[in-house]
Amino acid sequence: MTTDQTIWASLPVPAILIDENNLILDVNAAGEGFLNASSKSVAGMPVWEQITIGAQIEDAFERARTKGTPLFVNDIDVGTGSRAPLQCALHIAPLSGHPGQMIMMISPRELAGRMTQNHSVKSAAQSAIGMAEMLAHEIKNPLAGITGAAQLLSMSLSQQDLELTDLIVEESRRIVKLLGQVEQFGNLCEPDKKPVNIHDVLDRARRSALLGFGAHMKIIEDYDPSLPLAWGDPDQLLQVVLNLLKNASEAADSKGGTIRLHTYFEHSFRLRRSDGSGQSLPLQVEIIDDGPGLPENIKGDIFDPFVSGHENGTGLGLALVSKIISDHGGWISVTSAPGRTVFRLSLPRVPKDHESKENN
Repeated sequence: MTTDQTIWASLPVPAILIDENNLILDVNAAGEGFLNASSKSVAGMPVWEQITIGAQIEDAFERARTKGTPLFVNDIDVGTGSRAPLQCALHIAPLSGHPGQMIMMISPRELAGRMTQNHSVKSAAQSAIGMAEMLAHEIKNPLAGITGAAQLLSMSLSQQDLELTDLIVEESRRIVKLLGQVEQFGNLCEPDKKPVNIHDVLDRARRSALLGFGAHMKIIEDYDPSLPLAWGDPDQLLQVVLNLLKNASEAADSKGGTIRLHTYFEHSFRLRRSDGSGQSLPLQVEIIDDGPGLPENIKGDIFDPFVSGHENGTGLGLALVSKIISDHGGWISVTSAPGRTVFRLSLPRVPKDHESKENN
């Protein structure tokens, strides 16, 4: 016979059991992923300190407890204090046979809207192909001259200065490769997916940024060391992170700022597609900066081509980022306010059938 504990552990949405004093009694497996904390670590903690809700519902919560009736709240922002909130539906009800105890279930709801956004991004990207091809063609010619000049300079420089010319050559070649992809923006090659240590990708991007466009920035690593391998194309994911780091660096003033690279595992995060299918995206990567934030007039269109918050910006970087993440079956979102902008990447882990093949 199925036990209550089995049912509790199998609930597909985050659920929190709360005692009569609003202290956490238990959290199910999906709830542990949502809180990014174990049930043991949060047991006995005040529930309103562990989750943040974008509305005053404490009074309604107490009325539901007193009257013994359920409470439903739709389209409300729910977070944990350690990351940006998600738009959710809350289902709260008294626990039968246990006076004063309540169960709260949290259902993230914003994914369907973001899927529509991703679809519109692709359509807008297609309309921009012609302009992107022209820009790429014009940029390639001066890049060839820059690469040649750097190679000539390297012949007369000291070993200490060679790192700089090597960086010029390496980055110029990478840009040429990227421009080749931009020329075929609507036909970017399918990602060559393989197991990827996302922390290696982040470290490569960090080192490259500090040697170049992000030299004036402080970049902090805040990693979950137990994070499993991602399933993706390491070169394309590197391009995504570099673009986001560059975006954050350009937003800072001349004195610089701080960027935090944050990774964590969210067991309950699933992407629901319009055809009803879904995919688990438990690997979370956040690029967080303390710059001025996104301009209000472009927040809703930031992933569209030729939409940029920077003077003389092309607006192609974030459009390409969005397309790459979409091609990986992942999801990207952004929340922004003065002093805190968070770009969040949600990525799949290595499929179980591939893990089995690797182990055999």
